[in-house]
Amino acid sequence: MSELSLAASRRLRATLIGLTAVLMWSTLGLFGAASGKVPPFLLNALCFGLSGIAATLWLGLTGRLARMRQPVGVLAFGTLGLFGFHFFYFTAIRNAPPVDANLINYTWPLLIVVFSALLPGERLKAHHVLGTLLGLAGAALLVTGGKGLTLDPAHAPGYLAACASALFWSSYSVLSRRLGKVPTEAVAGFCLGTSVLSLAAHLAFETTVWPASPSEWGAVLALAAFPVGLAFFVWDIGVKHGDIQVLGAGAYAAPVLSTLLLIAFGFGAFTMVVALACGLVTLGAVVAAKDMIFRTPTKRRLAETEPSA
Repeated sequence: MSELSLAASRRLRATLIGLTAVLMWSTLGLFGAASGKVPPFLLNALCFGLSGIAATLWLGLTGRLARMRQPVGVLAFGTLGLFGFHFFYFTAIRNAPPVDANLINYTWPLLIVVFSALLPGERLKAHHVLGTLLGLAGAALLVTGGKGLTLDPAHAPGYLAACASALFWSSYSVLSRRLGKVPTEAVAGFCLGTSVLSLAAHLAFETTVWPASPSEWGAVLALAAFPVGLAFFVWDIGVKHGDIQVLGAGAYAAPVLSTLLLIAFGFGAFTMVVALACGLVTLGAVVAAKDMIFRTPTKRRLAETEPSA
């Protein structure tokens, strides 16, 4: 296998690994609903704390604990990225209608695609933007139920917080590419730092309510294992080494898959709106990833030898 073919294979593998984060994030709604009335910052502290501790123990057992130790600037970047996104998202849904806040927040995949044009060696093409816009349209249809937004100036603080959450996560994802030499093991430290900050926010803003049954604790453990745990590790691999535009467009599958899971477990009904949203998100992902899906190996190698714009 040539060097170019090997590089393309690694990029594809990293992209596919990154997309598994989207599958995990799609379980947030289901496990979150099953976790009872635990307030969001406390739930965040529990999940990130459990995932961070589990990852640290695993690194210790496998002899890779040293890779978790990073400069203060790197740890601050990762912790603020994870915590900042969640802090502003929770603030948004408390200070604005959840439908509006969620839709504004879901601009982060589009922002990832747009911001990726600033990265060295990346070329933003029309089909990347078109595919991501189709995904956004699908997410908008799903979140609003086809009824549109009802933006009210009285909820401006909530809308601004939703914008901030989208900017935090898209910036974290894109800037992670610039930290490509930082090992993914460092995410364990980001999780622990996020847990500490979430606990501080809980003590400042919330009333403590613990999971009330074994099933609710089970949901917390499931959240910590996958959508608020492993997902951030595989996403790190994807944004650092994969096709970041495809990851951005593919992220719109999360709300659709989440809705389908809730329907499958009896928390909703399958409607024409859901079907159309699924179609738009799927079409958008295919359009954005057309280079990766439809190019022959020869054309892909030729494209990779072209100078970057």
